[in-house]
Amino acid sequence: MDQWRDRGVWRRGIVLAVIAALLGLLMLLHTQLPNKIGNLGSLTETFLPWLGLAVPVLFVLALVRRSATALVALLLPIITWVNLFGGLLSDKTAKGGNFTVATHNVNAENPNPAATARAVAASGADVVALEELTNTSRYEKALAGTYKYHSVQGTVGIWSKYPLELVQPVDIQLGWVRALRATVRTPQGPVAVYVAHLPSVRVKFNAGFTAGQRDRSAEALGRAIAQEPEKRVVLLGDLNGTMNDRSLAPVTSQLRSAQGAAGDGFGFSWPASFPMARIDQIMVRGMDPVSAWTLPKTPSDHLPVAARVKL
Repeated sequence: MDQWRDRGVWRRGIVLAVIAALLGLLMLLHTQLPNKIGNLGSLTETFLPWLGLAVPVLFVLALVRRSATALVALLLPIITWVNLFGGLLSDKTAKGGNFTVATHNVNAENPNPAATARAVAASGADVVALEELTNTSRYEKALAGTYKYHSVQGTVGIWSKYPLELVQPVDIQLGWVRALRATVRTPQGPVAVYVAHLPSVRVKFNAGFTAGQRDRSAEALGRAIAQEPEKRVVLLGDLNGTMNDRSLAPVTSQLRSAQGAAGDGFGFSWPASFPMARIDQIMVRGMDPVSAWTLPKTPSDHLPVAARVKL
């Protein structure tokens, strides 16, 4: 204990203290990071929870250096991270609900579409959304016994146990169809279901986080949802972005994340081999999420996700 009473404990580890403070400020002020420079803000927000991994590393280094200054500085990133993500650490799932949905980016190069379709159907979902469809007939055949109603628009599809009406593509400014809208006639009344697959993003050394096309599509999808006349709305799909990503605000500002409201943990869905971000989303309006979860891995590079809500 004498070594911690030494006045040197406040002079040692100044560099560590500065790093800890900068880490805390980065998390606290992430919304101020500019997107004009390689979409730096969106890139940081996509993997924002992982910045917390630096905290235990800095903590160990502070102990090794016997630096009280560094330990005090660590309070900023710790408090900020808990404030941002602490609520996701608890299990908020509950029993009940009367409408289950699931979504899965099946991967265009999926080697076993039938097994993938059956795995998603095993969730017991009343409505299933699939994205990145190429071999549509194999999915249709595998799901025919469970879902009486379905529609495929471009590379996205919806399968439902309840009747579908007013199914139509949604223009998300791509030049081809990667989104649809349908009315599902549930026993509790109509629900507008949107299925969307926003453009992919890339991290390039010379261009940063290239997300311009995705951002334009998010704006178009947001406009479509804003004009939706039904009070109850569900959005299912691969948005190629997280709820923290400011560029998805045209969509996320209108809807509630089922995982955030009723999930257990972060619910990361991509990449399936080592999930680091939840880019596959289930979002709702006009209904209460009861539970949300990820489904077991399929041959796709994404994990399927599901949620149960109360209509």
